[in-house]
Amino acid sequence: MTEPKPLPLPIRTERLVLRRFEAGDLDAYHAYHSLPETARFLPGDAKSHTQSMESVGKYANFVFEKEGDWICLAIEAADSPGLLGEVVLKWLPGCGQAEIGWSLPPAARGKGIATEAAAALLKLGFEKLRFHRIEAKLDALNTASAALCERLGMRLESTQVDKWHYKGQWATEAVYALIEDEWKSRQPA
Repeated sequence: MTEPKPLPLPIRTERLVLRRFEAGDLDAYHAYHSLPETARFLPGDAKSHTQSMESVGKYANFVFEKEGDWICLAIEAADSPGLLGEVVLKWLPGCGQAEIGWSLPPAARGKGIATEAAAALLKLGFEKLRFHRIEAKLDALNTASAALCERLGMRLESTQVDKWHYKGQWATEAVYALIEDEWKSRQPA
């Protein structure tokens, strides 16, 4: 990657707008991040209201300039404002490496929203930010996210048995990835 460039926000897709978080997103964000089913495959437990406030504040003011920085974008419908979830891109250590992720409330799942938002973030990562490789790390039991990775054209690179210990149990990590050349080869001419 070269020197950081200003991010072209908001990002618009056919059905969605990906934008910075705003204070008005707090209630909707907390409504789904306080659910055990949302937290099930995330590193922490369901969030308290204070933790949700901290997250929304951090996401509203993210800086993306160096390794370790995160982009976290609110997802909303293009024709109906209101938080539908979020997509994240973390700049990993090493030349041109990043990690992608997503989280949506139960009512927004299964409608292609995460796929469309993640595809837009992959485009940003490969075309504008010039990442060489973008990966997704997930609990192997998270079959919905595994299917999403496959829809995005990501390949399963590894399955690491009992890699994480979280929420009182061992979890197998599945690593999906896509490199820039693979992504480019799948884009329409």
